[in-house]
Amino acid sequence: MTFSPSELAACVTSGLLSFPVTYFDESGAFNEAGYREHVAHQGVAGAVALFAAGGTGEFFSLTFDEYRRVVRAAAEEVPDHMPLLAGVGYGTEMAIDMAKAAEASGANGILALPPYLVNSEQEGLRRHLEMVCRAVGIGVIAYNRDNAIYSADTLLAVAESCPNLIGVKDGVGATEMLVNLRYRLEDRFIFIGGMPTAEVYASATPNSGITTYSSAIYNFAPETALTFFRAWRAGEQAVVDDLMRRFFLPYLAIRNRRAGYAVSIVKAGVRISGSDCGRVRTPLVDLTTEEGTSLRQLMERCGMPVA
Repeated sequence: MTFSPSELAACVTSGLLSFPVTYFDESGAFNEAGYREHVAHQGVAGAVALFAAGGTGEFFSLTFDEYRRVVRAAAEEVPDHMPLLAGVGYGTEMAIDMAKAAEASGANGILALPPYLVNSEQEGLRRHLEMVCRAVGIGVIAYNRDNAIYSADTLLAVAESCPNLIGVKDGVGATEMLVNLRYRLEDRFIFIGGMPTAEVYASATPNSGITTYSSAIYNFAPETALTFFRAWRAGEQAVVDDLMRRFFLPYLAIRNRRAGYAVSIVKAGVRISGSDCGRVRTPLVDLTTEEGTSLRQLMERCGMPVA
């Protein structure tokens, strides 16, 4: 199924989003069979859109050939009614090549990750994002994080020349910036929460304009992720508070022990749930045995699937 940019925007904001982890085998190579099975399961578990080769999918570690295989495999496994978006990044020309490859491989949208390494002026960011948008006919979402923090003026300027720029994903968590973007852009853009463990930030910023977010824990606990999301949207504060106290705060205590654990802990959760997704690729490191045991005990206490 194809999605126009406006149809993609409507679908993405209709429910919960997820970034499937990328599966690797014991040698560290892409495990396509395992990944396909995971994406197929994620596609019917209740989310409304999936993002292949994103941050949780260890985009930074993939070769270009692996990237194309990941996106194509995901596109072939998601249900027909579900859009698939793919991350693109690095330098502008590489991001363009990835965007074109993603579109050719069946992706319905693009998530524009920050350019590699350099800090730049808004004019440089505008040119970069505009060139990525013009390279494809599918919808594009800008990811505000790290060295690519787009201003409202920059996003509006790109949108004027590129109607397929449909939204912005927030990976900064700055309230003033979010409020400014909301009031400047809400008639034109969709807003997606994209902080690590986005549930925590979503519950704390109800007036930011964010109407959905990507849930990392959906990878290993989709029922819990959906329960929290639905309670958050319905304003059922008692449910939100209970899950925050019982699961998310202890989860954060493990996640915050080391840099990069926002990905490592998710892959650990997938393995604990019974699916062999493999280890994280360097330079990330996996949870220690003790930390993995703590996560397993937390998941058991919260009634999550444990193998």
